[in-house]
Amino acid sequence: MRARVLTTITALTAATLLAGGCSLVGQEDDDKGGVKSTQVTLVTHESFNVPKALVAQFEKDTGYHLTISKLADAGALTNQLVLTKDDPVGDVVFGVDNTFATRAIDEGVFDSYEPDLPSGADAYQLPGSAGEVTPIDDGNVCVNVDSAWFRAHDLAEPQTIADLTDPAYKDLLVIPAATTSSPGLAFLLATIGRYGDQWQGYWEDLTRNGAKVVKGWSEAYFEDFTFSGGDRPIVVSYDSSPAFTLNKAGTKTSTRALLDGCFQQVEYAGVLKGEGTNVDGAHAVIDWLLSPEVQASLPEEMYVFPVDPAVELPAVWAKFAKRPTTTEKVDPAEITEQRKTWLEEWSDITSR
Repeated sequence: MRARVLTTITALTAATLLAGGCSLVGQEDDDKGGVKSTQVTLVTHESFNVPKALVAQFEKDTGYHLTISKLADAGALTNQLVLTKDDPVGDVVFGVDNTFATRAIDEGVFDSYEPDLPSGADAYQLPGSAGEVTPIDDGNVCVNVDSAWFRAHDLAEPQTIADLTDPAYKDLLVIPAATTSSPGLAFLLATIGRYGDQWQGYWEDLTRNGAKVVKGWSEAYFEDFTFSGGDRPIVVSYDSSPAFTLNKAGTKTSTRALLDGCFQQVEYAGVLKGEGTNVDGAHAVIDWLLSPEVQASLPEEMYVFPVDPAVELPAVWAKFAKRPTTTEKVDPAEITEQRKTWLEEWSDITSR
């Protein structure tokens, strides 16, 4: 298990607390004469990033000192939340997505909170949920190709996910694992949506064609993908990823998303259930994540689309972050019922 990486962003240092002789660290009297916590911990995945100026403004506006605790990929994040549900590692979480959220809800990880959503954002609500999670951003998991690599090797790019089993693309694909990565699970679900009961045969063909499976998206994209210096020019990533691979002038991208066989991924925030949870602080963080300022920062900071349709996207996104017109669908109830079986079958196929 990866150790937790703590990033603490606070205006009140430990040295100041000690010098002042405080015994109630992170607490202050509330208006009713009781004690409330001024510390709030946001648990999230390794890709989370918000401008420091927005964090500072949050702290100034709310009076909370925000600690950001980064775990690994969203899949590993969900596993950790379930394992620690009786003693939560924070107050609020961001980054559990629609491929894993039902598991966390079924395990009783969340307390309900229903904030005011931006107009139009209710379209991203998790079907069947009762306020346990709040939609913050979305994106589509799609196969990406390094177009520059294919041009240099005089090889035609694949056009569909069916093409990935063609011997012409042997040993060229890298995939984040479905068991530990939310994009990996999203891609597995896309193949289940596309091939139905025949999905196992598709994965057997992928495996025979040399598909490489790694633990998470970061490893796949930033280590194995040829754009990042690796040796695999095909990777499971996002529809927004080509907006990241621009030239210095920002006029061309060297990669392309296959807008075929994609799966929509929505990321949620939720209040972690626990006796020690700073509920008010958790609510404040979720409200902050929905604010126009944070929503507007998401494309450039985390390469995802905000759930607030009123937010203006960066100009390059209109040109390079093309979205699929249709995506593969799997009913959330079926995901909940079949996830364990599907992952066991997938693990058996990919480990042969």
